[in-house]
Amino acid sequence: MIVSRLVLKNWRNFSHVDVQLGDRVFLVGPNASGKSNFLEVFRFLGDIARSEGGGLQNAIAEAGGLKKIRSLSARRFPFIEIEVHLSDGAGQPPRWQYEIALVEWVKGYKPRLGWEIVHQDGKKILDRPNSEDKKDRERLTETHLESPFTNQEFREVAKFFERINYVHLVPQLVRHPDRFVASKITGEPFGLSFMERLAKTPKGERTDFLKRLGKALRVAVPQFKDLSYVEDKRGKPHIQVIYTHWRPRGARQQEDQFSDGTIRFIGLFWALLESQGLLLLEEPEMSLNDEIVRHIPALMQKLAGQEGRQVIVSTHSAALLSDAGIGLEEVLLLVPDSEGTHIRPAASFDEARTLVEGGMNVGEAVLPLTSPQQMYLVEP
Repeated sequence: MIVSRLVLKNWRNFSHVDVQLGDRVFLVGPNASGKSNFLEVFRFLGDIARSEGGGLQNAIAEAGGLKKIRSLSARRFPFIEIEVHLSDGAGQPPRWQYEIALVEWVKGYKPRLGWEIVHQDGKKILDRPNSEDKKDRERLTETHLESPFTNQEFREVAKFFERINYVHLVPQLVRHPDRFVASKITGEPFGLSFMERLAKTPKGERTDFLKRLGKALRVAVPQFKDLSYVEDKRGKPHIQVIYTHWRPRGARQQEDQFSDGTIRFIGLFWALLESQGLLLLEEPEMSLNDEIVRHIPALMQKLAGQEGRQVIVSTHSAALLSDAGIGLEEVLLLVPDSEGTHIRPAASFDEARTLVEGGMNVGEAVLPLTSPQQMYLVEP
């Protein structure tokens, strides 16, 4: 399944959003327009559904509390609303529709649900608050989504959210994991446990991953020769790269010596192969050469697209958006104003369509609209 539609009200800097999503989505917009906040809503749902350390209250705490989640444009309207439609593909009718509203109950008390509603194939199968909730309001501090005792009828939705994978790899975490401490709520940031996760991967899958990664690195990294998984005397896992060198056996390096770009490329490749659900990529172009970045959309299509996985990407990169395979219908433009950020499909801009029809790539047609000089010309 994919997220085919998302509706938000008073979520961070979005007072109201209602967008259709396809198999692949590219988010573009000026700095601080809300690209990360858009991705955050999916992480939030994943945090609620997570079987270990999840739940509504933990998700709210990890997000900074209800006051940080609630849009400043909400004014007197108290509810934060999230509505997600899950379909078998873009343009297909929703199989599932999940809605929650969050509200601060009484100062000093836990935030609670305003409502929690689930539809399956258009039929409502959950509608809270129900009679039991009305007898005991404390029940509204938890969702039915987060518990296997209450989500039997829509466990497919819970599993979908739990499999959401967010990737914004931090090279320093891969090089020096011992220097960082994991979050008590959501676990380890991406990169902190990367080598450990690789070590736990079955040997056959790991070998296949490294073989495929090696082929990609031969194109992306100068003088790259070979890639392997090794363990040191203490049993600690490492990725070892051999570069062509004047030495007969080449020069060997491990992950603590890799460049930021090499580490991020390895992490991106791993995420595209490892992820089984919705994949969120935040600025995958960082630290990478433009010639490599140009190939990321094709890599996404080859590795994630063939498995039917949905990928949502935030980017500032003209190189990434220069791929001829990207259509205007795959791009969402974030447009900030005094009342928050609005989201418009790039295909709804006449000037962008005209430029693409005239031979420009999507990046050339859309990115100029994100400049501060142009933003005031864009009507919500």
